[in-house]
Amino acid sequence: QVQLVESGGGLVQPGGSLTLSCGASGFMLQDYGMCWFRQAPGKEREGVSSSSRYEPDAYYANAVKGRFTVSRDNAKNTLYLHMNNLKPEYPAVYYCARLRDNRWYKYLNKRYYDFWGQGTKVTVSS
Repeated sequence: QVQLVESGGGLVQPGGSLTLSCGASGFMLQDYGMCWFRQAPGKEREGVSSSSRYEPDAYYANAVKGRFTVSRDNAKNTLYLHMNNLKPEYPAVYYCARLRDNRWYKYLNKRYYDFWGQGTKVTVSS
């Protein structure tokens, strides 16, 4: 069965960096676009960065452009999110999700994703 498992979250200081991982099983990552979402308390889950199956094609939310980089290692069936210059804000749970159809990877809308991981929490605080 399809399973996505995020890891790598934790506490990081403002301006720091963190890399999240999403291990996929039950399907071949190389065949699917993927996306990282995040959700802060009381807020809607929002798209952060998508990775087209045709790497290096990717898309980023305006809030993270220039600071975050999505990548994948298809041989390891793993998706990554490299986060730099992290800003202090509400803690957020980051989720990875599988895109139904790669053509929609630029939309960063959760409606286009069919499977989700359990999330990993990121807290940026001094």
